Formats: sequence, C-alpha cells, structure tokens
Amino acid sequence: MTSDSILAFSTFRTMPKCLGVAAIALGLLASSAVHAQTITAVSSGGFAEAFKTLSARYNAGNTGTKVETSFGPSMGKTANAIPARLARGETVDVVIMVGGALDKLMESGQLEPGSKVVLANSRIACAVPQGKPKPDLRTVASVRQAFLDAPSIAWSDSASGEYIQHEMLARLGIEAEVKKKGRQIPATPVGEILARGEAAFGCQQHSELQPVHGIDIVGELPDELQRVTPYAAAVVKHSKHPAASKAFINFLAAPANAATIAETGLVPVAKK
Repeated sequence: MTSDSILAFSTFRTMPKCLGVAAIALGLLASSAVHAQTITAVSSGGFAEAFKTLSARYNAGNTGTKVETSFGPSMGKTANAIPARLARGETVDVVIMVGGALDKLMESGQLEPGSKVVLANSRIACAVPQGKPKPDLRTVASVRQAFLDAPSIAWSDSASGEYIQHEMLARLGIEAEVKKKGRQIPATPVGEILARGEAAFGCQQHSELQPVHGIDIVGELPDELQRVTPYAAAVVKHSKHPAASKAFINFLAAPANAATIAETGLVPVAKK
C-alpha cells in the first residue's frame, strides 16, 4: 500500500469519529439554548445606570439565564410607568423601583410576598444648564433663595418631585411663588430639560442627573431638607421564572457590585 493510500485510509477511519464529536458538541449547544431562560426586568430611572451595567455583566457571565432589560417610572401617569405596565398584564419578572411605590404593588398582590430586596438609597440633587452660575445649596435658607431666584424650575413626577411639590416648597414657605414658574416633568429626565435650556434650575435624584450631558450638578440638598429614597427589587407575582428572578435580584444586591452602584450616584445597600 502506498503512502497516499495509507493516508486516505487513515483519514477515512478518523472522519466519522470527528463528525460524531462535532455532532455531540452541536447537540450540547442546542440543549443549552433550549434550556436557557430569559427573564424581563424593568427598572425605574434612579437605578437605571447601575441596572444597565450590572445586567450586562450578569448576561456576560451567565449561560443559564439572560436578562431582557426595560425601563419605566416608578409612578406617574405615563404609559410606560411600572404600575401601568403591570396593570396591562405585560410580561415582567422583576421590578426595580422606588421602595414606597414597590410596597404599594406588593400590598395590592402584584408582587411575590417576601421577595423585596432593598438595593440602594438615593439622595436628591439639583443642577443647572452647563456653564450657568451655580446657586448655593448648603443651607435651608440658601436653598430657599435658589428656588426664588431661578427664573424657571423643573422637578420630576417621581419620588423626588412629589416630595418637592407637595412637601418641601410648603415647608420653605414659597409654594405659591415657585409653582408659578416651575413645572413637574413627566417621564423625561429633569437633566434633559435643563440641557435643552427649557428650565434654568432643576432637581431630581442624583443618580438620574449624573449621566446627563449638558448640565452641571450644583450639589445635593442639605440634610435638613433631604429626602432619601430607597430603591428596591422584587419578583412579579406569577412570574414564569421565579427562581431565576430571585437569583438575579441576589446578584444585584451582592457586595461585589456595591462599588458599581456607588459610581452611579447611589448609596448601595449590599446584602451581607
């Protein structure tokens, strides 16, 4: 037998084995794809930047579960607000939102009892369009003056804005004056309103102002006026993937992710 014949014979004997191995590998990949599950998680704006980073990290390191991300306000009347989406029966497995609004959904039976996990606390900050003079916010009196001096003001229709509109302005004794020139912004981040020059001064959660270009964050409200808002996650009742949903929430709350959450302007509340 010539060397060419021997080589051909050897190749012939080896080929089925290679094809068999390849078939097994393809079968394993197909099996993995079949068994991989996708959960849908919706985050409100205050936790949005941390959510984007951490969900991408989770998807990159997890072959069994993939997270499909979505966003919407914790409250308000817009169509994409989380309560409205659940009321419509949208397929959602995990919600991440203002703790008080989440509690209301829990009380109404729309979330899985005992699944709530607080992820971070958020403080209110104020900003101006980029390059504009920054008012003093270090004291109660200076904050009062900043609101009085601003020709136009914007605040959100979520937790921080509700507090400003219904409590803080009255406490400062300037409710009537400010409401004549101020407005509550539905859905759109306050920072974007400032960046477009549609308001001269605005306040929202620090974590929601931080990623917006075209503005300068003046600072946070002083402790005497500050309203700290917790952001929490929970599993939606009747989720088809409750175990995977709980695993994702535990990942978000892991101590290893605290630094990432802090970088977005939040104060992490990591599980121990």
